[in-house]
Amino acid sequence: MARHSVAPPSPRPGALTRCWRGIAFAILPALLAACSFSAPTDAPTPRATETLVNEAKAFEGYTLYAPLRSGLVYLIDNQGAIIHEWALEPGLVLAKLLDNGNLLATNNKEYDPEGSLVWDYALPQHHDLLKMPNGNALILSRTSISREEAIAQGANPDYLECPALLGPRIVEVRPTGPRDGEIVWEWSVFDHLIQDFDPEQANYGVVEEHPELVDVNFALDTNPPCAEGRVSGAVWLHANALDYNAELDQIMLTIRRFSEIWIIDHSASRGEAAGHIGGNGGKGGDLLYRWGNPRAYRGGWWFHQRLVRPHAAHWIPNGLPGAGNALLFNNGDELNERLERAYSSVDEIALPSDGYNYRLTPDAYRPGVPAYGPDEYVWTYVADPPESFYSAAMSGAQRLPNGNTLIANSRGMRMFEVSATGETVWEFGVDSEIYRSYRYAPDHPGIQALLSRSDASAMSAEFSVAR
Repeated sequence: MARHSVAPPSPRPGALTRCWRGIAFAILPALLAACSFSAPTDAPTPRATETLVNEAKAFEGYTLYAPLRSGLVYLIDNQGAIIHEWALEPGLVLAKLLDNGNLLATNNKEYDPEGSLVWDYALPQHHDLLKMPNGNALILSRTSISREEAIAQGANPDYLECPALLGPRIVEVRPTGPRDGEIVWEWSVFDHLIQDFDPEQANYGVVEEHPELVDVNFALDTNPPCAEGRVSGAVWLHANALDYNAELDQIMLTIRRFSEIWIIDHSASRGEAAGHIGGNGGKGGDLLYRWGNPRAYRGGWWFHQRLVRPHAAHWIPNGLPGAGNALLFNNGDELNERLERAYSSVDEIALPSDGYNYRLTPDAYRPGVPAYGPDEYVWTYVADPPESFYSAAMSGAQRLPNGNTLIANSRGMRMFEVSATGETVWEFGVDSEIYRSYRYAPDHPGIQALLSRSDASAMSAEFSVAR
């Protein structure tokens, strides 16, 4: 790709602030080194490489990313300068900036700007977690049932090679101390199953008449082999992301192996979430909505499938272009010749909401069988040629205040920003895979907290030198 000249930075704050900030950025690396914030010696030390594109149309802000499993987290500006960095524990995959300037990171850990651990909750965490408006942590975890329990739930034993079957569990934890927390709400997929394989077992019913339930046999035959040493069991659904909508009190899940997104009702009580009645939507913990692959509930055929092994679905937040729509990274699968999706895309859909529920379309794809729409995207980004943009795994996207979209291409080892018309207006290459990236506006509370802390550190260092 041809390189573009880097555009001049956007106007900055006042002269005094710029002065102290400049001092902070000059002194901070030395202070970090003096305080032993270097990465562990046995961990890789990937660094930022270079800004390849930075046009005036790009949204001016700060981008957070973590080179995969290095334990390093970087916050950079649009010119690629490192504004802040953390050297944390190797194995880290995901990091999110909180309003107080702390990081929420892999394995239910929260770190302050200096990298000190301020909260650590011992619960298996799988791929994603977030901080809710009430201060609680919403954690995507896993739970399992034994092979015998799965058969009793109606699963086909021919496809149960492993001693256990793993599925997603969502847990809301109220922090009660630096190493403690209280589980105040939870949801498990194993409370919401249906099957038409064995009438003698539980959950027997007509799958296409119950899109709110999860067919325990769908995609079960495509489970990876139960490799030697894999004692935890077969990964059936592989949920890889969750999002929370406080206005609706609902949770969105990305289900990679079903090629779907799901929405469930968080307003249901903890007990109701294990059943089929209750909550604002009236369905307890059953699915309020699902989209991307109507084959998963017998609502359509393979050529009606719109998502292929997706990641990072979420509601576009209020105040942004497309607010209320769902945005996601549609990975594709170069090994699936039938679907012809050897490329990735970023897709936006309008959710067919009806109050706290979602409309089913009668006879959408099969006569007599309702399915969830929509059938088309509101907006999609596909490269030219399509195969030039592909990440078989991980990756994500984020809508920005100016209407552009920030995209993390994990396997392509780059982050880039595109306009609504698909023009690349910002691009940054790294030398490692990244799980996701996030752009924060200059007035974001977490950014302000970090910059204020840097300013204070610089002022303190200068005063000490003067003395």
